[in-house]
Amino acid sequence: MKHEEIMRHAIRLSIENVDSGGGPFAAVVAREGEILASGVNTVSDDNDPTAHAEVNAIRAAGRELKQFHLDDCVLYTTCEPCPMCLGAIYWAGIRTIYYGNTRDDAARYGFQDVHIYHEIGKPMEERMINFSPLLGNEAIEAFNSWDQKSDKILY
Repeated sequence: MKHEEIMRHAIRLSIENVDSGGGPFAAVVAREGEILASGVNTVSDDNDPTAHAEVNAIRAAGRELKQFHLDDCVLYTTCEPCPMCLGAIYWAGIRTIYYGNTRDDAARYGFQDVHIYHEIGKPMEERMINFSPLLGNEAIEAFNSWDQKSDKILY
């Protein structure tokens, strides 16, 4: 399939999701022009603020491929990914994203992800959320245990 065909599939999914009461977002993971998985925004259906289309599509692709590295895949999404989804995309190793709408388009319709982009760039002490270190000397034990494993899976 061509890029435009895959993106049109994502757009159709986003419109269907709106028609069924969900948000106007959909994403598709493809490899070599073949759709592997798709996802729509299910935040309100699942009562899960992380159930964005891109995250749902990445989760489905990982299950389909039985792997968490998706570096040979392409993501098609109907809107520029929010910072959370962008983090998931980086963790998955996806190197190419095609998107329809921009974060500014989303903001015009009441989706306020732009402020998160601004917050991430600030020093921790200037952010809207309070960050306080706590029990780091105890929490490090999990890293120490992991570091000692001979069969650990790096990601």
